[in-house]
Amino acid sequence: MSTMGNLSNLIKTETMDGNKAAATAAYAFTEVASIYPITPSTPIAEGVEEWSAHGKKNIFGQPVRVVEMQSEAGAAAAMRGALQSGVLASTFTASQGLLLMIPSLYKMAGELLPGVLHVTARSIATHALSIFGDHQDVMACRQTGAALLASSNVQEVMDFGIIAHLSAIKSRIPFIHFFDGFRTSHEYQKIEVVDAEQLINLIDMQAVREFRNRALNPEHPVIRGTTQNPDIYFQQRESANPFYNALPGIVEDYLKQFEMQTGRKYSLYDYYGAPDAERIIVAMGSVCDTVDETVDYLAAKGEKVGSVRVHLYRPFATDRFIAAIPQSVKRIAVLDRTKENGATGEPLYLDVVNTLRDRKDVSIVGGRYGLSSKDTRPSQILAVFNNLKQPKPKDRFTIGIVDDVTHTSLPEENDVDTTPDGTISCKIWGLGSDGTVGSNKTAIKIIGDHTDMYVQGYFSYDSKKSGGTTVSHLRFGPKPLRSPYLVYSADYIACHNTSFIYQYDLLKGIKEKGTFVLVCPWDADEIGEKLPAALKRDIAN
Repeated sequence: MSTMGNLSNLIKTETMDGNKAAATAAYAFTEVASIYPITPSTPIAEGVEEWSAHGKKNIFGQPVRVVEMQSEAGAAAAMRGALQSGVLASTFTASQGLLLMIPSLYKMAGELLPGVLHVTARSIATHALSIFGDHQDVMACRQTGAALLASSNVQEVMDFGIIAHLSAIKSRIPFIHFFDGFRTSHEYQKIEVVDAEQLINLIDMQAVREFRNRALNPEHPVIRGTTQNPDIYFQQRESANPFYNALPGIVEDYLKQFEMQTGRKYSLYDYYGAPDAERIIVAMGSVCDTVDETVDYLAAKGEKVGSVRVHLYRPFATDRFIAAIPQSVKRIAVLDRTKENGATGEPLYLDVVNTLRDRKDVSIVGGRYGLSSKDTRPSQILAVFNNLKQPKPKDRFTIGIVDDVTHTSLPEENDVDTTPDGTISCKIWGLGSDGTVGSNKTAIKIIGDHTDMYVQGYFSYDSKKSGGTTVSHLRFGPKPLRSPYLVYSADYIACHNTSFIYQYDLLKGIKEKGTFVLVCPWDADEIGEKLPAALKRDIAN
């Protein structure tokens, strides 16, 4: 990601999480937001509602009108109604909430209505409910006709959130802009904020006027929502093809305009790594940063590896995808953050296989990772690259778990520290609602907003939230951070609840000469009595 020197006077940075980044992008282009709360997307709607209540204006000079509905189905239906009346509309959702919106998504796509859904991609309740992140919900929408645009980190959430709105207005196709629930939605990073003046320079006001002119209006009535018979229905479905054919070019054009305004360069499919790479990984979402970090680690050892970061997933622009891959590539692993029982492969894998069907010299395997926010770290990405070295690489594999039933797992490699030199990593243990997470969010924002350092803050907790164990994973340092996984090797570990010293291996992964802080009510003599022998041994060592 580059920043042009002549734009330095316009650059404003702020430390925020992915939800605030999405809310910032959405608020600028939205006139009506129809909402219904669902974890982990609720803070987006809360942010939009708060700004609206305080009279903050969008780029059209008016506060967003926020309407809370009785369910996600109602939120999507209200969104469609607003769009039919010539009002730009958005909503924010995840998981089962997104599934309830599918009927309205089909209608919005069929009626060419340019709404945008910002989705904190989350697990679907199957054998059990989970509030955590993967791509099962958005993959259930790929057949609706909505465009699917993926972001990988907090900076991209703001940038591609903006691109989604601009492209929807210009193309007339509704967009689902998605990013990983919790892993990106709740992760804090220092990012460059896009200025309102830059947004006004980007929007196609002629396309906005044409959208308004198509609104349902008693002054110039039209018929919509008809019933059709076999004589014309098929033809009408095919008549939408030109809009989808044009869409990749529209998104690409906005990415170029966006680079001119901000200095940040993106493609529909971003390649990273050696120009003569032989093994690459293709993926979407937060794992892409982990993959890129691992590519750098292997490149330093002389290995020819790379990665492709998918942004535009629907429609899948096959020509641009092929152009992004070096001709030298011989082995490809496609990582999907979803599972489709009974399918011959997961969705992104099947798209890549179909796209490269004429490349007989390329071997492609697929794997699953990160379901329900299962942590995906560099050691697992190393396992994927090493799998590609095998005479016959394992297909339909999993990483991050030990599958002792159907034996799909790749053996995990040794832990490696791929974070940039100079990075300080911290792990802070607390109890849900004891103030630990809130104070750490404040700390990471202070470091990000008042120093030159890059920051990252992620807060892991279980679905009990209040009363459950929380661990704050904080990093800060002089170089950009691309580490969307938990802290395993820490310079600083703190424990804010004394009961944890008997329950957890608190010092696991602490670095040589690291710092351990225990918040407790004991004096020096009592500490000697109370601390478990194992903990005292670790401290002594």
